[in-house]
Amino acid sequence: MKIVTAGVTALFMTVSTLAYAQTSSTKEVERLNEADVAAVTDARVNVIKSTLQLTPDQEKLWSPVEDAIRARARDRQTRLANLQKEADELRGKSRVEILRDRNPIEFLNRRADALTQRATELKKLAEAWQPLYQTLTPDQRRRMGHLAITTLHDLRNGSERRRLQSENDEDEN
Repeated sequence: MKIVTAGVTALFMTVSTLAYAQTSSTKEVERLNEADVAAVTDARVNVIKSTLQLTPDQEKLWSPVEDAIRARARDRQTRLANLQKEADELRGKSRVEILRDRNPIEFLNRRADALTQRATELKKLAEAWQPLYQTLTPDQRRRMGHLAITTLHDLRNGSERRRLQSENDEDEN
């Protein structure tokens, strides 16, 4: 279990570093390309599957779970690309111009649509997991829970580091 935890932690630390590495000259965020996203998704799928140590009967229920994980990764990559596009359109404008030209109703509607889309994706993931989860042994459920907690902790820490870095960058400018 310690090996799995260490592997998951290393995976997410590496992914966070790759996905959000900043170039010193432009201060722009480097995004993973499609091949990198596919490789990271493959690694995540393999970590989950190896952590659970599925039985042959459980393996039969794995395909929808894997498909849902991959669909969420693709959808996330699309969301990030759209955000990057929006950020590129705003580049060159001052904060005052951005705030002055912002329509709060459009913003609220876009945010609501984005949250609805993410909720739908999570619902599909939960539905894909349900049949397999019902067959998991207590030990497999414990490992799955531990993996989820470790993953969320690593993601939260990465998000916090990026937020602090962003604040530091703003303070420097």
